[in-house]
Amino acid sequence: MDEQAFVSLFRDHLQDVSKYLVRRVSANQVEDLASDIFEIAWRKRADCPEGFELPWLYRIAGYVLANHRRKAENRSVHLSLLDSDKTSPSAETLALDGSELSLAYQKLGSSDRQILSLVVFDGLTITESAIALGITANTASQKLKRARARLAKELIQLMSEND
Repeated sequence: MDEQAFVSLFRDHLQDVSKYLVRRVSANQVEDLASDIFEIAWRKRADCPEGFELPWLYRIAGYVLANHRRKAENRSVHLSLLDSDKTSPSAETLALDGSELSLAYQKLGSSDRQILSLVVFDGLTITESAIALGITANTASQKLKRARARLAKELIQLMSEND
């Protein structure tokens, strides 16, 4: 990928990457993290799969977020008394807030929430989600099927408890 193609990639996907980040970190961290993502993307531009640029950027974003959270956890050990608002609410939290679906979603493991979030909230296809997660499309499809089944089971259980 040459410089012109990368500039086009940046222009085409900066907003999507920023939205992805807004759903996962506080708003004041989005610009810095997006910058980190595109810096890494520039260095690894030769690895970008043609036609799947956005899922590839989401995969990089996943690594950047994991590192960011790891650093924040280490910092929070020392600053936990001073830092009361570590992240903004996620889109998932806002969309599902207060409902039985929200409670069922919160009971899922992070892997289940991750695949559901990529497909439902980020609007990725199975193939794109697979690229974002660094797994095969078949594995992503199976993960999504199992996550949906676990979500349905949790929702049914919560609804039966409230009857």
